This record gives sequence, structure tokens and C-alpha cells, in this order.
Amino acid sequence: MTFQNILGKGIDEIEVGDKAYFAKTISEYDVYQFASVTCDFNPAHINEAYAADTFFKHRIAHGMLTLSLVSNILGTQFPGPGTIFVSQNVRFLAPVFIGDTIEMVVAAVELDRARNRMTFSCEGVNQNGVKVLEGDGVVMPPKKRKPKPPAEVPGDTRTGAAAVPAA
Repeated sequence: MTFQNILGKGIDEIEVGDKAYFAKTISEYDVYQFASVTCDFNPAHINEAYAADTFFKHRIAHGMLTLSLVSNILGTQFPGPGTIFVSQNVRFLAPVFIGDTIEMVVAAVELDRARNRMTFSCEGVNQNGVKVLEGDGVVMPPKKRKPKPPAEVPGDTRTGAAAVPAA
């Protein structure tokens, strides 16, 4: 089996304006898991008593947790498996609270086919229609490789003859 079968869209399969979407409800579990993986235990994310005294009055999800929904789209849908993240610019516009559902959209805005680069925009909106994140970035879509010819079977070189094991 070849990994070619699991690659996402190559640069020649993408058009400016193509989009992909992903929605996720951010749970308390997500916030704690993200804190554990990143070692970012900022009390604004994990301590409700502390968060009650902040500007937001409740715990907020890590900004990078919200941004990771963009990575989900790029790596699993569009362009998909095999995509390499090159750069990202992001603006966090509103807090994401535990229990918010965020819909993220990624759109192709520019293609550099010669360099195998796709510039994209991204936008995240919560369940109330509030934009929580916007940005842009660059990825390298997976390169489609030409399939290798099948390996030759050792044996008789005569046309049409099959290899027969010696008895």
C-alpha cells in the first residue's frame, strides 16, 4: 500500500475561493488537556475563582486552542493529509468560553503553483455569530508523486512465461 492514497489535495487541485469548515464545542476537558500538553496552566484558563476577578468574569479557552481548529482543517480536510504549515498571522477578537461552539472556516486566497504554496484566510465565529478569531497564513499542500511502476517478478524472461519454482 502506498501513502499516496491518503494525501490531501495537491496545489493543482485547489482553486482560489475553495473553503473548508470545522465546528467544535470547547469543553472543560479540552481546556485541561490543552493545558496539560502545553504546560500553560494560566489560571485564567483553569481556575474559576481567579477568572471571576478578571475582565472576562469566567475561564477562557487558550487562544492557541481556538487557533488549533485551523490546523485541524489544514491537516485533515483542506488541503488535507500531507500539508505542511509554513506561517500563520492571527488576531484574537473575542474570548472563547468553555461551552462555546466555534465554527472555523479556511479559504484559499492565493496560489503559488511554482513554489507549491497556498495562502489562506481563516475566521472563527461562536454560536452567537461573534467573530472570535481571524487571520491568514501559508501552507505547502502535499506533493502528488507519480506512482512507481510495479516491481518486476523474478523468473523466466520469456514473454508470457510465468516463474515456476524448482521442485
